[in-house]
Amino acid sequence: MKLLRRAGRRPDIDPGPVALHARNVRFDWAGTPLHWMPAEPIASHLINSLNLLLPEGERMFCAAYAEALPYVHDDKLREAMLGFIGQESMHAETHDKVLHEVLAVHGIDPEPYLRQAEYLFRRTLCPRDADGVARRQVLIERLAFIACLEHFFAYLGDWVLNADLERFDADPRMADLFRWHGAEEVEHRHVAHDVAVYFGAGYLRRAGLMTLVFPIFLTLVLRGTKFLVHQDPELPDLGYPRLLARVFGAMWRGALPGVPSLLWSALSTFNPGYNPDSVGSTAQAVAYLAKSPAAQALAS
Repeated sequence: MKLLRRAGRRPDIDPGPVALHARNVRFDWAGTPLHWMPAEPIASHLINSLNLLLPEGERMFCAAYAEALPYVHDDKLREAMLGFIGQESMHAETHDKVLHEVLAVHGIDPEPYLRQAEYLFRRTLCPRDADGVARRQVLIERLAFIACLEHFFAYLGDWVLNADLERFDADPRMADLFRWHGAEEVEHRHVAHDVAVYFGAGYLRRAGLMTLVFPIFLTLVLRGTKFLVHQDPELPDLGYPRLLARVFGAMWRGALPGVPSLLWSALSTFNPGYNPDSVGSTAQAVAYLAKSPAAQALAS
């Protein structure tokens, strides 16, 4: 548990750019409670909704980057993209196991939501039947879309690294899952932005997409939360108004990131001089990754 304690003040010395690589991790999910923050079941479900959403999204990220790689002639950017692909593939695989080894064990059938996620990421955001300039423009749209989402994931990664989840008796394995993932999101937070800019996604295109991605992302997470609450026999089947009231309560108590800070973070991307390095600390992320219990378990 000590390894999972809140990091507190971020390290003052930033190591600068680091070589990205996928880290093998091992989680033993036996006996993991569905309400992994016992006094915060709604917050548990909201964060668990990311287990539903992330695997398909991260597979789409990897597919888009694999399509983009042949057009990249900057060796450092190519290396960063390959590291990004490796990390995102491991994230997708690890969160996918939670669906079967935690949610399904507690009677949650994830398939209806997963089918919607598959449609969104495999059909709506997949490569289109186009050639030449049109195909490249579709690819650029997908890369800019990924850059918007990666900003939010870096924000959430920074939040979970600094959130005192132990105050809510958080299950240490689930806390480590999201902190390991969040730390890697902070570590590679510059990659998606750099790739989008390299392919010519300018300020107006990125800003326009952010105005769409922000509400869509929040809607998908809330939809996933309601989906899980609906199947939870220990909770009433809340409608959206009452569910939102419970979510805002969890935010107020610190079990979830607050909408104002998330909105402020989204608005920061509209600054013409926006730089992803302003989100989180590489030093803090690398320090956590060096002691993550899941990584230690595989190394031992």
